[in-house]
Amino acid sequence: MNITDIKIRKLLSEGRLRAIVSVTIDNTIALHDIKIIEGPSRLFVAMPSRRDDNGIFRDIVHPISAEGRVAIEEIILSAYSDYLAEHEDVLNDQ
Repeated sequence: MNITDIKIRKLLSEGRLRAIVSVTIDNTIALHDIKIIEGPSRLFVAMPSRRDDNGIFRDIVHPISAEGRVAIEEIILSAYSDYLAEHEDVLNDQ
């Protein structure tokens, strides 16, 4: 599996949610609504989810292994960091 594109769709500054991201895998499948969230000690990635009939949020798509989750999270957070660095002057003016 190769992540072939990452798009930072929306940046947020209020609350813990920092960004909404879309990822393309192998130029074939797009995953939307991946969230970058500021946790107590670090940023982390939350997969797209929906609320079930019992009010519990369940991931719609997710990595199967811990290694896969770490790899995807590292790639997404690196792209987010790069995006912030590239747009630092614009973001500071807001």
